[in-house]
Amino acid sequence: MILQGKVALVTGGTVGIGRATAIAFGAAGAKVVFSGRRDAEGEVTAKLIRETGAECLYVHSDVSSEAEVKALVHKTIETFGRLDCAFNNAGIDSPEKPLHSQSIEDFDKLMAINVRGLFLCMKYEIEQMLSQGSGAIVNNSSIAGLVAFPGNSPYNASKYAVMGLTRSAALDYAKQGIRINAVNPGFTRTEMIDRTLNKLGSTVDDLASMVPMGRIGQAEEIAQAVVFLCSDAASYITGQPLVIDGGYTVS
Repeated sequence: MILQGKVALVTGGTVGIGRATAIAFGAAGAKVVFSGRRDAEGEVTAKLIRETGAECLYVHSDVSSEAEVKALVHKTIETFGRLDCAFNNAGIDSPEKPLHSQSIEDFDKLMAINVRGLFLCMKYEIEQMLSQGSGAIVNNSSIAGLVAFPGNSPYNASKYAVMGLTRSAALDYAKQGIRINAVNPGFTRTEMIDRTLNKLGSTVDDLASMVPMGRIGQAEEIAQAVVFLCSDAASYITGQPLVIDGGYTVS
């Protein structure tokens, strides 16, 4: 119960890593607010969080909308009185093809969610945390924010941008009680990776063979890293990427 009495917010919390993290926050003792655009999946996530004994609230929200992000943070404060931890997880992928074949429409949609959306979340989360004098934010980047992959230039660009926002903001608020870090997952079993495998005609075993540990990650493994970074156990860590990739980026 390392987050007992804390209030945690998760964007993109209806499925995958977001859902796993919302549940992990609840299991760690936090009151949980999570957002997304898939209401049926949100109901399932809420049930799983409550099974940990935690209070929770689901808010339908699109992070690319400033008004909706502002309302999301306001609803968190209105319901639970404060905001101690935030996991900015909402994100989408891009079609896998060379840069000259990428459409402007797909690029703009990706950046609106992965970069602008994350910026908006941080803006309003930080405003609240400044008023409290404390807080911890974790942004979901990717190993694609550290190394490049062919056919993924827009996605790579968005995840490198997440790292830039994380590191710069960490310096802005390091003396004001707010820590800002990132997790950088490698190949992790989620709907997104399943879609990619289907498009490429590949299998989980194909991916696992590329990872030194011989397997791909699970959403729950990323979730535990987020909980750690939001806890007092990480009180001297800010501005850092926590790479969770089974050794892929050092192989």
